[in-house]
Amino acid sequence: MKKARIFIVEDHPIFRDGIIQLINKEEDLVVCGQAESAQETIREIRNEMPDLLIVDITLKDSCGIELTREIRKLYPLIPVLVLSMHEEMVFADRVFNAGARGYITKREATGRVIDAIRRVLSGKIFISDNMIDHFLDRSISGNPGPGSSPVEALSEREFEVFNLIGKGMTNRAIADMLSVSSKTISTYRERIKEKLNLQNNAELNRYAICWIEK
Repeated sequence: MKKARIFIVEDHPIFRDGIIQLINKEEDLVVCGQAESAQETIREIRNEMPDLLIVDITLKDSCGIELTREIRKLYPLIPVLVLSMHEEMVFADRVFNAGARGYITKREATGRVIDAIRRVLSGKIFISDNMIDHFLDRSISGNPGPGSSPVEALSEREFEVFNLIGKGMTNRAIADMLSVSSKTISTYRERIKEKLNLQNNAELNRYAICWIEK
């Protein structure tokens, strides 16, 4: 039996090792590679050409959503399953808009990651039952629903900057990563504060950190 080759992008070694063990126990699946950062991932994919990527939404040097978008542009035939510690629907919306084929929270990953992998490999979409209810409700009612977050108002780039702020990165570091000027990042900060109704950078930093860690 030819095994489907899975590549894992996760910067937490303990969690990554656990997922690897789960996958390698299956007769039809095997982990062919792993990476901790976006740059390492793009480099290694060229060598491994896996059948599926599992990508954590929060990485050391990037946001998993941006990495997913880059992978879909460079390797459109390789499906992506995104892992996240967050259950907020705003993440799921952006993940699927970036081209992912599945979204699973780390809380449910241990019990359902194999099912999620097989479903995505078969060409289908994987989302949790709660997310299915959310998407159906929004489709029928035409509004975000009571669980919506003000973070949903952020543009894709603002959302990426917001996540990097939550990881404790400075304007200069974010600017270098995104290949823009520090002044541009300062402008994004002002827009984010306005949309989230925050008064200053200290409030923004606290809000972003709490968002990432919750």
